[in-house]
Amino acid sequence: MLRPAILAMLLAGIGLPAAHAQLPDAVSVLLRSANIPEDAMGAIVLRGNTVVLSHGAERSMQPASTMKLVTTAVALEQLGPIFRGRTELRTSADVINGVLKGDLILRGGADTDFNADVLTHMLETLRRQGIHKIRGDLILDRQLFQPARPDVGARPFDESAEFRYNVIPDALLLNTNMLDIALSSNAQQLTLQMSPELDNVSIRSDMQLVKGNCSRWEDGWRPPEYVRGPNGKLQVILHGTFPQNCQRQTSINVLDRNDYADRLFRTTWQRLGGSITGVVREAPPTGLPATAEPVGTRMLADHVSRALPEVLRDINKNSDNTLARTLFLSLGSLQSDGWFGSRPIGLNAPEDTATRSRLVIEEWMQRHNINIDGMLIDNGSGLSRTGRIAPLQLAGILQAMQRSTWAPEFQSSLPIVALDGTMRKRLTGSPAAARARIKTGTLKNVVAIAGYVPDANGEQCVVVAMVNSDLAGNGNGRAAVDALIDWVSRSVAVPVKVQAANP
Repeated sequence: MLRPAILAMLLAGIGLPAAHAQLPDAVSVLLRSANIPEDAMGAIVLRGNTVVLSHGAERSMQPASTMKLVTTAVALEQLGPIFRGRTELRTSADVINGVLKGDLILRGGADTDFNADVLTHMLETLRRQGIHKIRGDLILDRQLFQPARPDVGARPFDESAEFRYNVIPDALLLNTNMLDIALSSNAQQLTLQMSPELDNVSIRSDMQLVKGNCSRWEDGWRPPEYVRGPNGKLQVILHGTFPQNCQRQTSINVLDRNDYADRLFRTTWQRLGGSITGVVREAPPTGLPATAEPVGTRMLADHVSRALPEVLRDINKNSDNTLARTLFLSLGSLQSDGWFGSRPIGLNAPEDTATRSRLVIEEWMQRHNINIDGMLIDNGSGLSRTGRIAPLQLAGILQAMQRSTWAPEFQSSLPIVALDGTMRKRLTGSPAAARARIKTGTLKNVVAIAGYVPDANGEQCVVVAMVNSDLAGNGNGRAAVDALIDWVSRSVAVPVKVQAANP
């Protein structure tokens, strides 16, 4: 990684001032036309160890979802490409004549693929073992992450807490806690369908039908709620307005996740011919390491997620916040209490999993000689208003991953310009199309890109750019960073001429 002092010398060596390297004309024109000051943009382009361009690269900035590159790079190196999350069904009770004479433990292990189908297959395994009745409780073990329920009491990122991008994971996140809702209206009536089917859960709407554009139906959406009625019934209620003669689908996270797991388990188990006499409750803290098997229990069924490189593709190509946050917490939960890489922690090991994850990332960066001054990583996804990283630091991570044993796995997780992921419709007429691999990031006041762009000679360049401005929306910031990618893809390496000093 190029530290600021070394970067300054290199910039001077190629005739560019260290703090005010000139942006390409195409980028500058686009910023000016949007009234975005040039100092709202930080950018760096590296061709090997040569600094092609640096503009405010040392400043800590909001990276939006390009922060996912930090999480995925460190996770791939620390956990390895064969890492898989795991969900288990365990018990300490005997099975007599098809009856499980005690509690069933559903144990979470950061399984990013734990959905309704997986739960069905796991419960089918119980039925094949002859179990048809559970005479005990269902225990939800989320203890791998601490706190076990990081979503409880957390301030929502924005006013749309119910949508998937806002879901805060725990170690036993079932089906991402989502309800899939199909909305269909004619001129007089709105019809709703909800899936998956949940025991004693229904849905209704007080949405008013209005004349409007179906493609802009979300303009009338208001946050939904759910109410608990008699006999344990739950009702989800949709609010707002909806266009007449419109059909749309959406997914919402509105139920408490213990309610969700309870109702989905009961529905699935009953459909398979099973019954349960007890309640659903959380596992209490054990005081044991989170990775230790529950004492005196045996495994009845399990599921392992896809291998890490496959999960990385979902995280980076689709910019999945919940998967990124799960992977971020996995870094801290799977690190031993005694050591964080080469850094001894001993009895001072933090209990909070997110803090442990940050220490793992910091130690990895220091091991790769990447300066961490001014960097702040909170949840590892970039869905944050406090997270900060400098373009120079992020470029250092991309350089390190070029040298990594797992470079092919990492680079294949990035969106391919003009072809897939969040870059599928961008730069279609550029030489970067189908050649560059770029992670994107977007918030209300942030537009960012980071990744690898082959230049006109086919030499791969590291490119990072961030625009932090209230004027970055409406395509303004995106046009500027895309112009930088295009400029790199058309550039040709020119030998550096060092002017002799005056005698």
